[in-house]
Amino acid sequence: MKVEELRTLDAEELEGKLKDARRELYELRFKLAVGQLDNHRQIRQVRKDIAQILTIVHQRRWEDWEEPEAEAEVGARLASPSASPASEETDEPEGPEAVASETVDSPEAVEEVAEAAAAEAVAAPKRKGRARKADNEDSDD
Repeated sequence: MKVEELRTLDAEELEGKLKDARRELYELRFKLAVGQLDNHRQIRQVRKDIAQILTIVHQRRWEDWEEPEAEAEVGARLASPSASPASEETDEPEGPEAVASETVDSPEAVEEVAEAAAAEAVAAPKRKGRARKADNEDSDD
């Protein structure tokens, strides 16, 4: 089937065509397994038909998808050169201190959270298998 013909079909007809093509592929694979398939290229053609149908279905979903306002706003901020983080110079802390200052009120708690976050960032990643076992044996000594 040609792509132009598939594009004229509505969603229900496409789903029907997809179901029929998948069923045909199943039957062709079964025939191949029992040795009754004469033309092996039929499998390739049916797989191609399925791919074309799925491509059109996914294109239609993408066209119908509407971008939420929040994402559009973020995209607009990122696109404008005046809103880039490099052009802004602030005295606000970056990294763990920035996160800690937003979530905790007291300065002492901010320092504790920042130290904990820095310690986590420096900590070595967990190892798997024999490497972990060797580390455990070394620490026991």
